[in-house]
Amino acid sequence: MADFTLLIEGGTIVDGTGSPGFRGAVATVDDRMAILRGDTQQHGAELRIDATGSVVAPGFIDLHSHSGVTIMAEPLHEPKVRQGVTTEVIGVDGNSYAPFRSAVDLRAFARLNAGLDGIPDIPFDWDSVDSYLRRLDGGIGVNLAFLVGNTALRIDAVGWEDAPADAVAVDRMRGLLRESMEEGAFGLSSGLDYPPGAYASTEELAALTNEAARLGGFYHTHVRYPLGDRYLDPFREALEIGRQGEGPVHITHLYHRPIYPGPPDELIGLVEDARAGGLDVTWDTYPYEWACTRLVIQLPQWVQSGGPDATLERIADATIREQIREEMHALGRAYANENPYDNIRLGYFATPEYSAWEGRTIGEFVRETGEDVVDAICDMLIAEDLRPNQVTSGPVTETLAPFLAHPLSMIGTDSTFVGERPSPRTYGSYPRVLGEFVREKRTMPLEMAVRKMTATPAARLGLPDRGLLRDGFKADIVVFDPMTVAATATYEDPRSYPVGIDWVIVNGEVVVAHGEHSGALPGRALRRGRID
Repeated sequence: MADFTLLIEGGTIVDGTGSPGFRGAVATVDDRMAILRGDTQQHGAELRIDATGSVVAPGFIDLHSHSGVTIMAEPLHEPKVRQGVTTEVIGVDGNSYAPFRSAVDLRAFARLNAGLDGIPDIPFDWDSVDSYLRRLDGGIGVNLAFLVGNTALRIDAVGWEDAPADAVAVDRMRGLLRESMEEGAFGLSSGLDYPPGAYASTEELAALTNEAARLGGFYHTHVRYPLGDRYLDPFREALEIGRQGEGPVHITHLYHRPIYPGPPDELIGLVEDARAGGLDVTWDTYPYEWACTRLVIQLPQWVQSGGPDATLERIADATIREQIREEMHALGRAYANENPYDNIRLGYFATPEYSAWEGRTIGEFVRETGEDVVDAICDMLIAEDLRPNQVTSGPVTETLAPFLAHPLSMIGTDSTFVGERPSPRTYGSYPRVLGEFVREKRTMPLEMAVRKMTATPAARLGLPDRGLLRDGFKADIVVFDPMTVAATATYEDPRSYPVGIDWVIVNGEVVVAHGEHSGALPGRALRRGRID
């Protein structure tokens, strides 16, 4: 009988702690690992992997992914597994698919959120966090850690309208959050650009953060970008929510935007000062210049009050369309044939009327059709039942490095999986960090980069047995060539797999072998506070 299930030998172990790599072997027995030094020839194994010239590291942990329902339809999850991701966080941006005690509300939310997470042809047959996680358990390619979105809580307690939450509603949300975390959720998320969760006040979010913190969770936030100066004020609110709620804060996709009126140093300094003042705050950054979200984000938040049917009814009204035009002008957003709409690429169409525009821009559409841009967006959303998404500019390329290399930062892909041409971050984030920012630009040492991808996010989540190569830990492992690992995904060709990532092991099973997916589906839904 073999000593081990797998034996990965001959490589350099970069164990996730940030310490220098060392020569050794990683062995697995079922879904646990052991670290071996010295000669391994006396050991038998069902499979021996020669990692000579390669780095052996813990599997990468992605702190932001929009795979909450798409993974049910496409369980191999190749865009992520093939870049070395073995665990990812879902339920982000306040947009979680549980808890929904009303099946009608769940389906309505899926329609509203289709441009982010897709709307696959699957049964939406769960109502709680527990039943949702059981639906995910087994038959998926990666592990999933779930956050409770404040949108789901607000729909349950307040409804879909832009209305304040009174004390009774806040108490109801706290109770549902507590129940959800007891069923395995890791914390609370918000996406304050996305109604109806965007209608939450600072005080409401602080109360929920306090509830999450009491149970060992944290607050994961896409901030309220239109707030105040639209530069530092959105992040000041996020930090204030943590202070009032006495809970840890994780700012997702923190980076410097082209529209910001000040430098990146001030943004980073704001978070550093909060940390120095005693707030447990961290962030993640994705290493691409292209963002992706649902097209309905182009509409003012008041238009979306009441849910998808109310939104569709409003945008069919010519008077309301005129109000939308006026508001867009007041906010300084160019429209019609001007250049900014050449920077909004459309995707995820279902109807024959619009399918020819897949992967093309709003600017191209209005030039070729002669249609006003507000009418064009509203007509698309009506015909497509709010389904389309958009790819737009994101981080400023020249300022990515300080955010990626900072001690408080981690990596989150903000990956979306729908449309023919999503942001390239979905396919290339981790190999781009390793190839471009580590090997070519020397933005940070390899050991630091691996730590940001493994041990640090595991600690943020509170995963007790993942994120490190250590005896007895879960066998989530990636083997890559540090000299060739690279992203091939680009804006023009975003659905392109990376090179140089040869082996990926999830829970002790080989999911990627020689750079190709093995077909194995050993992933599971993780649950806070449980070791299984």
